[in-house]
Amino acid sequence: MKILMVCLGNICRSPLAEGILHDKARAAGLDWEIDSAGTNGYHNGEAPHHLSQKVARGNGLDISHQRSRKFTAADFQKFDRIYAMDANVVEDLRSIAGRQFDSSKVDFLLNEVHPGEDREVPDPWYGPEPGYHEVYRLIEEAADKIIAKYAQPHEQK
Repeated sequence: MKILMVCLGNICRSPLAEGILHDKARAAGLDWEIDSAGTNGYHNGEAPHHLSQKVARGNGLDISHQRSRKFTAADFQKFDRIYAMDANVVEDLRSIAGRQFDSSKVDFLLNEVHPGEDREVPDPWYGPEPGYHEVYRLIEEAADKIIAKYAQPHEQK
């Protein structure tokens, strides 16, 4: 299973999502490839936001090794599932990918918890630290659902 987590800048939400899901997949004995990207590329090569790193560390995860990268159309060929953090990201994915856009691979991350509701993971970028804790909680809940859904051998990937 190859999963890509995508937000706007790839320094707040998607690095947390990558780290959380990677840790849960490893703990479940799953050999999954999990990555993250951003749609704007403004932070290419940068480490995750210091508050994302702090909240991750507080939950036993080290995401400091991650580096931001821009989403590319080629990601549709590489990944089985692409999870977007919000509606703007979905539209950016569609725009960047053009004819390579595959709606069957894309979903809102929180649709794993609230199917069909297209709830968004709020962007904590401009806010104080508590927003990062809330984002962590939301992503962790979705990651648990992803593990339960796709780790079952009888379910299709």
